[in-house]
Amino acid sequence: MVTYSAPLDDLRFVLRDLHDYGGRVAALPGCEEATVDLLDAVLEEAARFCENELLPLNQPGDAAGCSLENGVVRTPDGFKEAYRAFREGGWTGLACNPEYGGQGLPKTLQFLVSEIICSTNLSFGVYPGLSHGAYHLLERCASDEQKATFLPNLANGTWSGTMCLTEPQCGTDLGLVRTKAEPAEDGTYKITGTKIFISAGEHDLTDNIVHLVLAKLPDAPPGIKGISLFIVPKFLVDADGGLGARNGVVCGGLEDKMGIKASATCVLNFDAAEGTLVGARHSGLRAMFTMMNMARLTVGLQGLGLAETAYQSAVAYARERLQGRALSGPAHPDKPADPIIVHPGVRGDLMTMRALTEGARALAFWVALELDRAERHPDPLERQAADDLVALLTPLVKAALTDIGFDVANLGVQIFGGHGYIRDNGMEQLVRDARIAQIYEGTNGIQALDLVGRKLVQDYGRPLRRFFHPVREFLEANQTNPELAEFVQPLAKVFGRLQRATLWLAQKGLSDPEEAGAAAGDYLRLFSHTAFAYLWARTAEVSFARADGLAPEFYDAKLATARFFMQRILPQSSGLFAAIMAGKGPTMALDAEAF
Repeated sequence: MVTYSAPLDDLRFVLRDLHDYGGRVAALPGCEEATVDLLDAVLEEAARFCENELLPLNQPGDAAGCSLENGVVRTPDGFKEAYRAFREGGWTGLACNPEYGGQGLPKTLQFLVSEIICSTNLSFGVYPGLSHGAYHLLERCASDEQKATFLPNLANGTWSGTMCLTEPQCGTDLGLVRTKAEPAEDGTYKITGTKIFISAGEHDLTDNIVHLVLAKLPDAPPGIKGISLFIVPKFLVDADGGLGARNGVVCGGLEDKMGIKASATCVLNFDAAEGTLVGARHSGLRAMFTMMNMARLTVGLQGLGLAETAYQSAVAYARERLQGRALSGPAHPDKPADPIIVHPGVRGDLMTMRALTEGARALAFWVALELDRAERHPDPLERQAADDLVALLTPLVKAALTDIGFDVANLGVQIFGGHGYIRDNGMEQLVRDARIAQIYEGTNGIQALDLVGRKLVQDYGRPLRRFFHPVREFLEANQTNPELAEFVQPLAKVFGRLQRATLWLAQKGLSDPEEAGAAAGDYLRLFSHTAFAYLWARTAEVSFARADGLAPEFYDAKLATARFFMQRILPQSSGLFAAIMAGKGPTMALDAEAF
């Protein structure tokens, strides 16, 4: 069994000290009751529930997986009971609108709880995660009648939601969608087609499943401009809101996956299933991106959650596993060998895991706070600024954090050695579970292309300035601060590299898209290194100030970890910069036939 205890002190530090939750979110309209004290209480209860109810189900759920019989999917033993307790505890409606039965709390708090869920049982977390994405889309894009029908049940968790995009012939290229929507005389539509890789597409946790389906009308123009979005419930809904007949959508198969085995990944067959149009005809992709962008942030939290569990488990094992002697001489002469945590190689791996995980958390919750400000701030200019920053950093959260989740889980297996490769110890499951996060909701390569192809040029670079300006202001304010010199100087260097790489991409990429494409992955990683360096420098600033509430040892550890990041991880950015500046030549030199 893996080791996990919710990192409440670190969560409090990131929210209170680093990002000023009290001043930036709790002071927003509608958030007055979401005080720091309430946040603490919710986090403690979330930790208790997840550690006691979800974590014990994680490994057995992985071993058992889901089963399909006669179109009915059964989740592993214990999942139904855990979901019922989760729903009855009010967790499904945490950040939902009180108008539809939600608690109206900030999205920041929902993100915090999501990290803890993903750390304890990622497969379980997929179900409510998708439901919240469906809720978010419908709240923004659906008609009043559709909202009244579906949002209360999604908020209270009696119904769940899905996102049905992928088909056998198309994943990223949604212009190739073949699912058809035929208008019916009563104003509904008959949806026919097959969708694959549909997470939570069929299960036994909720009374109904609300499928959000991309399809094409008979008069649809070609490509992505011809896609419409439809609500297709598993069970039809009567005029009084009750459940009616079974709709024409069935699970045709369960995927036998590498990981997240207790999350049902389905083939869904739609056979003249009744659906209702969401929004305008042929504008479904724009609406679906509302859900996809939220899902990408959620998937980033999956990487973060798994990284935290891998780190804690590796630390616990390294403290207990006796192998060899410390290079400086026996650290525990009374024992037959020293614990492996004394070895520099192991210590370096643990510090890498720690620095990447805590940096990822600082980035994720910076974006979470900006989400709330984008939705609730009374000043439209502040809302726009926050929305720009969220848009810019979403590819980083999705790609960088899921890469970190996989890399940190692999380091955890390495620290366990042969025992990490054995299923009983739970570490190899973290690697398998983490791997999908780099793929779904847009592969990390797609996130890199989104960053360089859209976000850098959007509105003449306005989103980019939302990041560049605060970094520059921090550097200017602290350039003569001797206490922060060891953090400010490395940040200044990597920020300079990022600026030069951005200018190079702007010049080369506009004239030759292949130049941008060849550089995209390394550019996203360079951007991520810069964001982490900025956040670690700010963490150092706060730690030197030593805010009240946490022990001095906590801040000492923060400073030590910040130094490790700056001195042992950040230097990798020079290699990324060199790779970017090499251009497309080395990448595109071989003809396709030569591979």
